[in-house]
Amino acid sequence: MAEETPARLGIDAVVVGVRADTPHVLTFVTDGRPRLPSGAFAPALDRTLELAARRVLSAQAGLHEGYLEQLYTFGDRNRDPREVSGGPRYVSVGYLALTGMDEADSSALGGTWLDWYRFFPWEDARAGRPEILDRAIVPLLRRWTTAARDDAGRTFRARVAFGLDGAPWNNEAVLERYECLYELSTGPEGADAIATLGEPMDLDHRRILATAIGRLRGKIKYRPVVFELIGETFTLSELQTTVEALAGMELHGPNFRRLVAESGIVERTGSQRRTSGRPAETFRFRPDVLAERPDPGIGIR
Repeated sequence: MAEETPARLGIDAVVVGVRADTPHVLTFVTDGRPRLPSGAFAPALDRTLELAARRVLSAQAGLHEGYLEQLYTFGDRNRDPREVSGGPRYVSVGYLALTGMDEADSSALGGTWLDWYRFFPWEDARAGRPEILDRAIVPLLRRWTTAARDDAGRTFRARVAFGLDGAPWNNEAVLERYECLYELSTGPEGADAIATLGEPMDLDHRRILATAIGRLRGKIKYRPVVFELIGETFTLSELQTTVEALAGMELHGPNFRRLVAESGIVERTGSQRRTSGRPAETFRFRPDVLAERPDPGIGIR
């Protein structure tokens, strides 16, 4: 009977903030590569996994409260290179935290906020279809699927994930797209492609980040999480650009304003804010909507 491989349990956290219409993720650097805030689960110290995550975020990001949700458990074999040389298997519970970037005391702790699209440049379609798709990614996908003509599942995955051959683009399928690119990078059709299509991260933290982006993109449509990332008061233009930054897509302004008005998710403050043009009316999140609707998010169409 084979000897069981020992395991250790940890926390990996994706901390997201938005500034200057750009979604950022908090990172630290290990061996030249960005990594997510991470720490060990301490059974004698941590009564729950969530408290362990909050302890890690407090120690590494200066975050003591705020929005936090569990993402997924990551436990693939050899995700930590130390396992290859006999170390314990590393299983981590991923968390998504949302914060105003000024609230995280990251700079004093050695952290850096990075634009999340530097890791996934094909996910930002706010200025139109990303150039990297047709220049580099689609040709790789075509070679990858052609090399496995007997694998209809591979062709279907690529078509659905990347909106090929008439399939619609699903902005939530961030992880599915990353996993296609990761898989083709292990074969001769696109060896090491994933390392050149966006900046690498330490260990499998890029996969964890992809999971978080897809979760957040889906969640803003039915939960008011976007208000965790914007000031207490805001203009509708500021709200729209924040949603666009997260969703990676441009929204039709009049339609967006109509959807927000119909949802009852915001209310007027009675004040205005001077912008680059004429003064703009300011709004705030309306908490009563949580008791009125089961899905008070920002509908994106």
